[in-house]
Amino acid sequence: MGCTYSVYGVGKKKKLSIQEVVVFAPCMRTPAHCDLQRALKGLIPRDVIDRLFCLRNRIALIAEGTGGSAITELQQALEEYMSILVGLTKKEHGLENLVEFKWKNLQDGRQETILANVWFELLSVVHMMAMLTLSEADTLMIPKDYSGSGLRVVSTDCKRDAVALLLKAAGYLEFCVRNVLCLIPPEIKQSMSKDLQDGVLEATSIQALGQGTEIQLGLAIESQKATLSVKRRLACELLIYYSQAYQCLSGCDLSHGYGKKHMWFIKWKFVEAKAAAYYYHGLVLDKGSEPTCHTSAVCCFLAAQELLVESKKACISFCLAAPVTRAPPLWGAMKHLHQKIPEVASRKSQMYGCLLEQEKALQTLPELPYFQLSLRPDDYELPAMDPVWDSQNLEKQGQPLQEHLKDCEDEIEIE
Repeated sequence: MGCTYSVYGVGKKKKLSIQEVVVFAPCMRTPAHCDLQRALKGLIPRDVIDRLFCLRNRIALIAEGTGGSAITELQQALEEYMSILVGLTKKEHGLENLVEFKWKNLQDGRQETILANVWFELLSVVHMMAMLTLSEADTLMIPKDYSGSGLRVVSTDCKRDAVALLLKAAGYLEFCVRNVLCLIPPEIKQSMSKDLQDGVLEATSIQALGQGTEIQLGLAIESQKATLSVKRRLACELLIYYSQAYQCLSGCDLSHGYGKKHMWFIKWKFVEAKAAAYYYHGLVLDKGSEPTCHTSAVCCFLAAQELLVESKKACISFCLAAPVTRAPPLWGAMKHLHQKIPEVASRKSQMYGCLLEQEKALQTLPELPYFQLSLRPDDYELPAMDPVWDSQNLEKQGQPLQEHLKDCEDEIEIE
């Protein structure tokens, strides 16, 4: 394992750079050193302990040495570690609360959490897998401009791959909320990092679905086959996702490192989504033949224009919230809408100015339609337990596990 330090350059000073964000991953956490050998010695075979120790250390070294950019290698190591870690969760093994697992914030390395609970460890591993998947989607949506023209084109295939990754990340986080947090005692939950609160995890999962829908809306805008109704539906679904994410996050303690920044991201995307929803709803209303249809449409266009201005302010607040980041150039659906909304709002206001004046007292902003949400998180299941935990294999390597545990209990009683 010693050579890993030289391979990944641990200890080298990182160049100061301001990260650009398209897909936001709230917080990357990484394992910190813990004494697995001492905690598990005599309870399970030495080679099982060594594999757990080496894989956990490997994850930490790669993450710290690359800043989390070696996504494929990290995902592979996490999956391999998970298949062995699952064995520690089995009640018949009696090992759930023996190891003090340590995790820290990859960004600053200072926020360290130490808890003796294997479900906390499993939760942290799945959370890291989710953050890596979000980071991978972000990478796909920020292509390198090798032409020097300043223009960056994201291919349709990359966009579709990014949507698939967002659904995968949402699945990891949903699994954390529904299948892991419920197994962690309340007193342990209170000591966990604020990034692992139920509401934060749920908000991030829904946010991933929202970003996937935003990419789909952009693809629909680019497609000649997509109808106006389809675009309105996607825009309204986008708004619903971010409304739900905001509700989840608003009930959380946001005093932790990424808390305020996460909330600003949700606010920014919520306001953008609302502008898109009103714009496309206005276009649908404007197809009507009654004068009230046109005035209602203009109300929608003007509301969308005001919301765009508000979204720019929210974007700046997000970027300036610590840690400072850069917003990407306008892309996809929002690039189209920032061009079209001011133009349409101005033109339609002039066309129906007289009607607006006549019906001023009756003017109200139309209610947006509600649609059933289309995207769902991918299902995630824990991997099969590594064969090293098979009872026959354990017995072949030495004393059976149950006898190890009995001997350990006898030693404690004698002491």
